[in-house]
Formats: sequence, structure tokens, C-alpha cells
Amino acid sequence: MTILVQSPGLLTTVQDLGRPGHGIDGVSRAGAADPIALRLGNLLLGNPANTPALETTLLGGTYLFPDGATIALTGATPSALAPYEIHRIAPGQTIQLGPLTNGARCYLCVQGGIKTAKIANSASTHLLSGLGGGPLTKGAVLNIGPSTNKPQNIQIPPVLKTYTKTLRVTRGPQADQFESKLFYQTEYQVTQDTNRMGIRLAGSPIPTTHDSQMRTEGVPLGAIQIPANGQPIILFVDQQTTGGYPKIANVITADLPSLGQLRPGDTIGFEQVSPVEARRLLLEQEALINAL
Repeated sequence: MTILVQSPGLLTTVQDLGRPGHGIDGVSRAGAADPIALRLGNLLLGNPANTPALETTLLGGTYLFPDGATIALTGATPSALAPYEIHRIAPGQTIQLGPLTNGARCYLCVQGGIKTAKIANSASTHLLSGLGGGPLTKGAVLNIGPSTNKPQNIQIPPVLKTYTKTLRVTRGPQADQFESKLFYQTEYQVTQDTNRMGIRLAGSPIPTTHDSQMRTEGVPLGAIQIPANGQPIILFVDQQTTGGYPKIANVITADLPSLGQLRPGDTIGFEQVSPVEARRLLLEQEALINAL
């Protein structure tokens, strides 16, 4: 069974949950920009959570299924087919996802998953390094893996399909160097320069009491750097693993899926929470998924 890419949209890649643990080698996690959406799509289809799927961005693309398939679409809403439902695709049928709404990325999950070579135990495309290949192109043929599992008719809680524009963060290691009050009072706009490496913001510049350059150190997913111009950059899934800009805050794990659904032009803000609260929110999110 295969999928023929008739049009890949703006940016479509193969993604699973990434390859954590390779930061020491200079390779960030990569993987789905919205890992919750990917997990839910695979859950609906009876796939293991880490099964590779297609991540589409802003414009979903067009795909031909010569042998048919069973699919689920999750994340941002495509213009064709309802999200978070199981769809039986007939042999020879073409689906056109069209422009996406209510987010930036839609996941086309297929029963059996996308069958492709793995590097460091992951099929994820890492655009910065080229691991896993690159964006899909017109005419690409993707293999669908075998599956003996059955799709599940489950109801996804609305909270797992809802994205926040007020991102919760914990204090960064260099937070004392900045006017943090201004940072939390400012509304920022997501710029056109946003990509899987970083989400660049525009708003009131954050002044610093120190030199914006510092000795390079390791940086985690979701770190919010403040460069010399005072405009925050949120490091994302294809990020570099070290950086020399001070970090004012870090987006909590439970809100990383919302980062993956930000579109250029979106307006966002930040709310500080404690590490204890960040952990509670993550455990609450995981409990909802595990209960399905």
C-alpha cells in the first residue's frame, strides 16, 4: 500500500515523536511540532504512539491512495474531511486537505503508519541537519506499513484539541538580567520568520541589564532567548542545541503543542508558573491521554 504525493503543500514532512537524547551530539529532538495531535491520530487508528505520519504546514496538500487506506486527521483543521475522526479512503481516491484553519499544522495519520528508514531510532525529518531526508516533493511515493490493530471509536476531550495563545512558562536561568514585568505584560506577534527551528516574535523590546551575548551553553526545547534587539525567540523542535543569548523563560512541556500550532501573525502572551505547577499540568495532560 502506498501514498502518492500529488502536491505537498507549503511544507510537509514525515514525523514521529523525534529522537531525544542526542543533544550531546548536536542533534535536537525534531519530531512532530504538535506531539499531542500526532499521538491522538495514532491512538484513533490503533497505531503505537510513535508511528510516523505526515506533518503538513498551513496548506495541507493533495494525496492519492492507489490501494485505499484508513486515516485520521488531527491538529489544525483541513478544508476537507473532519478532524479527529476515522476515515476510510477508497482505492484510487484522492484527498485534498487545502488551507488549514485553527492552527498551523495538520497530521495525516494512516493505519500502519508511514514506512520509511529510521535514523537513531526515529523516522523524523530534521530540517536543520538533513536527517530523515527533507520536505516531501510532488510525485513522491510513500509506503504504508502493515497493521493488525483496529481503529478505535473514541471521543477526544475538547481540552486536548484546544490550543492556547497565553503560553505558560517557568523562569529562565538568566531571568534576572531582564525587565521581566515588561515581558509578561507585552503582547507579541509571531513573525513571518517563524519555522521549526525557532518562533521569532515582535513586540516591545525587552531591555537587559547585561550584555546580550554570553558564553555559549546548552539550550532546551521551548527556551525563550532575548538577543541584542530585545525581541524574543522561542527555540523549537529543529533548534540548535547550544546558544549564546540569555534566556528569560522556558515554555512548559504541556504547552509545547500550542507552540506547534502558532501561525505568522498570531498574537500571544506569557504567564509565569512554578516548576511544581508545570509538572502538575503535564501530569494532568498525560492522564487525559492515558484514559482514552
